[in-house]
Amino acid sequence: MYDRTIRRRRLTLVALLACALLLLSVYVGESSSGPLHSVQRGVFSVFTPVQEGASRVLKPARDLFGWIGDTVNAKSRLAEVESSNRQLRSRAIAGSEALRVNAQLQKLLNLNQANGLAAASPVAARVIGRSPTLWYGTVTIDQGSSRGIRVGNPVITGDGLAGQVSTVTGHAAVVTLISDGEMAVPARISGSGAQGVAQTGAGGPNDLRLKFIARRFRADPGASVVTAGTLSNSPKLQSLYPPGIPIGSVTRVVDPGTDAQKIFVRPYADLQRLEIVQVLTRRINGNRP
Repeated sequence: MYDRTIRRRRLTLVALLACALLLLSVYVGESSSGPLHSVQRGVFSVFTPVQEGASRVLKPARDLFGWIGDTVNAKSRLAEVESSNRQLRSRAIAGSEALRVNAQLQKLLNLNQANGLAAASPVAARVIGRSPTLWYGTVTIDQGSSRGIRVGNPVITGDGLAGQVSTVTGHAAVVTLISDGEMAVPARISGSGAQGVAQTGAGGPNDLRLKFIARRFRADPGASVVTAGTLSNSPKLQSLYPPGIPIGSVTRVVDPGTDAQKIFVRPYADLQRLEIVQVLTRRINGNRP
């Protein structure tokens, strides 16, 4: 019985395939006005309204599934874009940081070459702390005695003198800035050679005064003020600072040509934004010119 059913189904399938091939041959061979084409057009005209109705009924469902798919894809794409943006932002920040640090190191290198400071065994350091005052009288750096840093060593930036080391530990040091009230730096006006002492004024970290300049010496606004160094052979009278390190520029002079003349100096180094500094750990020729 089972074999007879199988044979019957196979014969039916063969008959259907033969009929399909016959109809296809006739359909291809007849003209567009033939009976099969007419039947096709009739069936199409009957089922087209049904198809359109079904399409209208199913459209909201299709739109819903399409919206869900688009939303999922959009969220996935948004996550990818946000991840890419985070990576680009991190790279941009790292690049900006590197450029800023490289610019400061290049300025230090230029200052070293211009003043022959390579022989002073300079040690680069990063500022890691500041005193909580308006004048930022001290900063802490991340290098100490393990790198040969000692109390009294001059500290510079790429723009000029920043201060001197006042406290040292093995791996850190405190730098007292030239804006601190206790600092006094032997200085001279670069053009005239007039010598005096640069000390902080009452106006804040950007207000230095050049004191003890004889009235016969002129100090015009814009003149450069540099460290004086020393001419003495006595170790007790030697300056802590090598000669010629830039300190700042004259901004104005009050009562010029008198014993009471006041010379105001703006530091070249931005003492409120120190980041990379250099400590000069050796004296060059006793800090004489």
